[in-house]
Formats: sequence, structure tokens, C-alpha cells
Amino acid sequence: MEDKENGLSYKGIKIAIVAGTPGAGKTSVLIHTIRSLINLGFNPAVVKIDCLYTDDDIRYKKLGIPILVGLSKDMCPDHFAIYNLEEMVEWANNQSQNIDILIVETAGLCHRCAPYTKNTLGICVIDATSGPNTPKKVGPFLTGADIVAITKGDIISQPEREIFRERVLEMNPKCRIYDVNGLSGQGCEEIAKEITKTKSIMHEELEFEELRHSAPLCICTLCIGERRVSKKYHRGVLRRIDGFTKYLGE
Repeated sequence: MEDKENGLSYKGIKIAIVAGTPGAGKTSVLIHTIRSLINLGFNPAVVKIDCLYTDDDIRYKKLGIPILVGLSKDMCPDHFAIYNLEEMVEWANNQSQNIDILIVETAGLCHRCAPYTKNTLGICVIDATSGPNTPKKVGPFLTGADIVAITKGDIISQPEREIFRERVLEMNPKCRIYDVNGLSGQGCEEIAKEITKTKSIMHEELEFEELRHSAPLCICTLCIGERRVSKKYHRGVLRRIDGFTKYLGE
């Protein structure tokens, strides 16, 4: 596709969106995965989404690949990633390295967001040492993923690994699970091969791309800056401690 007005040329690109719990080792896993993609003859680029600060771009630059950093600041990082997906693809298409794979690493902090879209590959990176009930707590970035990469399994017992794996499958029975190691790179070649099987998306198709799961329903006065805690100051979608939910005002 050509955009004659802006002198740009777009092509199809494979997109993998990677989310996971903080400290699970997303960047370390991706560095090994990207090395495998390069060895397979692909030209990947990375967009790193975080909230306030990151220096992970330094690690990615050592791979000799294009890296773009986006800081969401006071916006949810996953919402920020979704809102800017078209711009990320445009950026990747305009790199000189003929980029054919775009990897978006997003912070995924609130355990309720679902950054995956229908025609991208959704990868969840989750830490096995975080406890056997963690898969039940993290929400759509696990339940909506195509691939679940379990890290740090080498420092827990075999029964604990099996329980954790079963909990993941309880929450997402259709996912493909890989045990990976962000230090040694074990399992990352398999993740790379999964990325290469992803269909390419044309730039014009992004206009019609959709999320797999709705984003959190709640927007309230706290979201837009209210600092007083009394209920009388709050509007929007509100949920009480007993679970009762109401919508109040605009």
C-alpha cells in the first residue's frame, strides 16, 4: 500500500503483543527470542511501553534492531499501547531495515487490561514463583493469550510447576504453554517460531482491527484527577466493597 500524499509505502507486518506481570522477565525473554528471529532471517523491531521510566531500550539496542520507547505517564500503559498501535506499525514500516516483525512489549500493570487484538499474536509472560493462584488473579492478558511463557520454573519444585501449569490451563485452556528461561534462553526459540507463524497485517487493515476482550469498564472521577476520598465527590462507574455497582452522573 502507498500513501502518495505523505510519500510513504506500507507492507504487511507480523505483530506480537507481549504482556505480563511486573518482574516476570518479559524483556529478558524477548531478547533471546529476538536473537532467534534474527538467526531465522527475520528483521524484528520493538516498541517498549512503560509508565514512567525504562532503560530497557539500551538492552534492545545492543541487538542492532530499531527500538521505540513510549511512556504512558498517567494513562494506563495497555490503553496507551492500543491507542498508538497504528503509529507503531507506521514507525516500523518506515525503518530502513525492511522490518517484517513488530514486537510490542507493554507493561500490563492493572491485571484487568487486555492489549491483544484479533489478528496479532498475544503472548503472556508470567512468573512461576509468584504463587500458584496468580493465574486466577491476572485477568485477560492471561486468559486472552495465544502463548503463555512461564518463567523461573527452574527455582521451584516439580509439583509446584505442575500445579502452576494446571492453573494456567484452567484459566486459558486453549493457550500453548512454554517453559522459558530469561537467563539461558531456554524455550525462547520456540516462542520465536510461534511469532513467525503469525499472519501479516496490512496497514489498511488496522482501521478494522479489534480487541479480543473489552478494556476495563471503570472510569470515574478518580481517573480524571479527583483527590478527595468521600463518596459524595465521585461520579462514573462505581463499585462498593460488597460488589454492588452503579453508574452515577456523567
